[in-house]
Amino acid sequence: MKQFEYISPCHFGLEAVLKRELLDLGCEITKVEDGKVSYTGDENTCARANVFLRTTERVLLKVGTFTAETFDELFENTKSIPWEEYLPKDAKFWVAKANSVNSKLFSPSDIQSIMKKAIVERMKVKYKQDWFDESGSSYPLRVTILKDEVTVCIDTSGESLHKRGYRRLTSKAPITETLAAALIMLTPWNKERILVDPFCGSGTIPIEAAMIGARIAPGMNRNFLAETWPNIIPSSSWAQAKQEAEAQVLTDVEMNIQGFDLDDEIIKAARQNARWAGVEHLIHFQHKPLSELSNSKKYGFIITNPPYGERLEDKKELPILYKEMGKVFGALDAWSYFIITGYEDAQKYIGKQADKNRKIYNGMMKTYFYQYMGPKPPKQSK
Repeated sequence: MKQFEYISPCHFGLEAVLKRELLDLGCEITKVEDGKVSYTGDENTCARANVFLRTTERVLLKVGTFTAETFDELFENTKSIPWEEYLPKDAKFWVAKANSVNSKLFSPSDIQSIMKKAIVERMKVKYKQDWFDESGSSYPLRVTILKDEVTVCIDTSGESLHKRGYRRLTSKAPITETLAAALIMLTPWNKERILVDPFCGSGTIPIEAAMIGARIAPGMNRNFLAETWPNIIPSSSWAQAKQEAEAQVLTDVEMNIQGFDLDDEIIKAARQNARWAGVEHLIHFQHKPLSELSNSKKYGFIITNPPYGERLEDKKELPILYKEMGKVFGALDAWSYFIITGYEDAQKYIGKQADKNRKIYNGMMKTYFYQYMGPKPPKQSK
């Protein structure tokens, strides 16, 4: 089988989680950089990565890398890539995104048009025709230029992988599905332990946890752009990946996952989203204030994304809210709690320093993942 190099982006600060996922899939990691991981694999890797990865936004097929300090160099080096190995005669192709950082070439629109012309010139020679109707499958390109080093990829995923298909109703400040999954995977939680999200909003953290516990692959029931590229990724690769995903699902699993929120309407939305995700039976959603959170069982987990004053008028309420969180969470016997927030004074008002504090960029917003580790439960005697 032909070997390819792939690149998958992720939230800044979560590269180690994505790397672990890729190693579990059997991929060979070639490079870990800020916000992305590169790896090698065959055509099956493309299908399996799209179906199984929980913490990346997309799977990019790398087709070339070169240095370019002028637009002439960009044109010639783009033209030298063997595009005929990737793009059929009727391919619809364009540079969907061009990012430039610390480079002499910094105009995205110029980069996009010059690279498009270069690809057309290459294809004219290889296919011996002057016109391409672009009526076939889509092959969107993604280009990054960092310090004059150009990396050219084709996006195999299409719609971002965080769009699992279940979250059709959202709250005001939702957390993405990929970020929610990564946060859960940063904790020692497993399906045998209680999990509570007291600020669950539209249910993303509880739903992702239920999918992880039931081994439901996030891309099992959706389609991907590269499914229309039989010239690169055969249809058998996709069929095998989806069959593998279906075979792994634990249909008889039981879990204790709970989601609470003050907004009755958003709780209804969370239930509906869980229904669409196929995990409604695994989660208990309830309209409940933070002050009423209590549980007699030990060794539970809280993983949550509380308000952190995105709007100026909300900031005045934060000290009271975070003090209450410290009081309520601290009263749970031997529990661990994990809080993602952009609120700089979170630890001060929670009243306790976190055991671990991880900086994560949620888009352009700097957030902190505060990890308060409770004791491990005693090992069960066999």
